[in-house]
Amino acid sequence: MAKNRKFDLEDRLIEFAIRMLEVSEKLPNTKAGAHLSGQLVRSGTSPALNYGEAQAAESNADFIHKLRIGLKELQETRINLKIVIRKPMINGYPEIENDLMECCELISIFAASIKTANKNVIVKK
Repeated sequence: MAKNRKFDLEDRLIEFAIRMLEVSEKLPNTKAGAHLSGQLVRSGTSPALNYGEAQAAESNADFIHKLRIGLKELQETRINLKIVIRKPMINGYPEIENDLMECCELISIFAASIKTANKNVIVKK
């Protein structure tokens, strides 16, 4: 992410989802490729959708729950990307390393947000 770019987590998650769709489309038409493609489509797009749900959460607990689901999906996506890279299943696509880095950054953001939200719930009690 460029340093002068405005930080908007929703837009960043949408861009990440699009990147995961692009990666899934580049995977080979094999059993393994189809399996990982489906996994990446689900886990790679889910964080953006869960973040949207978190914005309309009915309670602090619901907000935290939605963020935790997003975090789990990002962690799953990270592992799927590592498998694709280590296999290697896509040739001539160096951007996948950036995708993995972005996934790790999003994991850190979600983890920090959950920690902050939990502290805020404790403080309000």
